Amino acid sequence: MGNCALRGNPSTNRVSSNAKSDSPEVQSPEEREEVSNLPSNPEEVEDLRRDSAANPLVAFSFSEIKLITENFRKSYILGVGGFGSVYRGFITEDPEEGLQPHQVAVKVHDAANGSQGHREWLAEVVFLGQLSHPNLVKLIGYCCEDDHRVLIYEYMAGGSVESHLFSRKVPSLPWRVRMKIAFDAAKGLAFLHEAEKPVIYRDFKTSNILLDEDYNAKLSDFGLAKDGPVGEISHVSTRIVGTRGYAAPEYMMTGHLTASSDVYSFGVVLLELLTGKRSLDKSRPVKQRALVDWAVPSLADKKKVLHIVDPKLDADWPQRDAQKVARLACHCLDQNPKARPFMRDVVDYLESLQRAV
Repeated sequence: MGNCALRGNPSTNRVSSNAKSDSPEVQSPEEREEVSNLPSNPEEVEDLRRDSAANPLVAFSFSEIKLITENFRKSYILGVGGFGSVYRGFITEDPEEGLQPHQVAVKVHDAANGSQGHREWLAEVVFLGQLSHPNLVKLIGYCCEDDHRVLIYEYMAGGSVESHLFSRKVPSLPWRVRMKIAFDAAKGLAFLHEAEKPVIYRDFKTSNILLDEDYNAKLSDFGLAKDGPVGEISHVSTRIVGTRGYAAPEYMMTGHLTASSDVYSFGVVLLELLTGKRSLDKSRPVKQRALVDWAVPSLADKKKVLHIVDPKLDADWPQRDAQKVARLACHCLDQNPKARPFMRDVVDYLESLQRAV
């Protein structure tokens, strides 16, 4: 295969993206101690949040959560995930807290998820209490009462990128919108990686990229986010979690987490935007089930790339831009994490592909 790097001469060998990341986890003694030391009552959570808070968060009571969601009305459910259910809700005006009437998204922890669910809930409160950026979903508040763990976010009317790319119920996203989504998401990741205390997102995928009514993209769900390495430390060693098909192969094999792990996941999402195919799909022929394995051999060939572009786009896409996106995806997916670009370079590259939406 030809060289598809933006710079340097990265290896063209590949590691299968079909590694399993949802197998039972084995916690080290240090991780078990970490779980046992997590704050578990409102006072402790608020003390931790205040230590580094950049965003004012509202502490809601569980009775207020019931009012916001009309007692968790079934018709208000927006989705269900491993953490629990997400409901649409409505906040009435509260001058004391500075709240105006508006719709919100309410994520309710399923208590059956145990300490892992509490850890993910706390990670969201801490990280989104520290960080503020136009391409990160805004956390409005939280509830920590008895066994209840709830998060209240700004409402994203456009839903997830996943639902737009792969659902037959909504119109296909035009090329220009796909490039805007890639650009916005890249800016969000670059901000995390270059924060004063670097953050590795660790679960970058189309279901975690949400859209507002104007197709502005924002990263959501920081439950698996991790503080990144600082100084001369090259990586963070951690348990292997994430989503199959998106996680970087070196992370799956070693548990060594770096910002390059997010860059790999970004490359997978670029492929999904380019091809309209899911990262993993068992309904496809065996050789096509893992998107990376199927698509990468075509990325360096300008003619072959044109045959893997999403057919739902019809002819409404610029060939040269598609070839540039393919080259970028190939570079992000390099087997050697050190050969992958920095997210700030990805942002610069994608900026040149932006057109009026």
